[in-house]
Amino acid sequence: MPSKAQRITGWVLTGSLGLFLIGASGIPKFVDFPDKKEMFDHLGITANLAPILGVIEITVAILFLIPRTSFVGAILVTGYLGGAVWTHLRVGDPWFFPIILGVVTWIALGLRQPAIFSLAFGKTPRGAGPDGSVP
Repeated sequence: MPSKAQRITGWVLTGSLGLFLIGASGIPKFVDFPDKKEMFDHLGITANLAPILGVIEITVAILFLIPRTSFVGAILVTGYLGGAVWTHLRVGDPWFFPIILGVVTWIALGLRQPAIFSLAFGKTPRGAGPDGSVP
């Protein structure tokens, strides 16, 4: 059972990440703003794909925010961010920010659900049976 401080920290990180993915990155893909076409052209992506990317980004963020689907959401957020890393590497832009977001995603989930850390570091979660399964 995580401590109250761990759970709160996990939820603060989760909420911050969700706000960023949805509010600062996902929703703007539906809004026309100056230089949007040039930005997507620089990345080698046609601007008409922006809404599709926005739907994917918002969907995986929502899945991550919902406790019951947070594990699958974290996996999908990681995959989405992997595509962002590749896109930025390909055009020579800084590529480390999506990696930082991915690490924060898993830290947030691990603080909310300590079994994630146990699995990641090869330890048997507390309360697990002899076969490692958690009731």
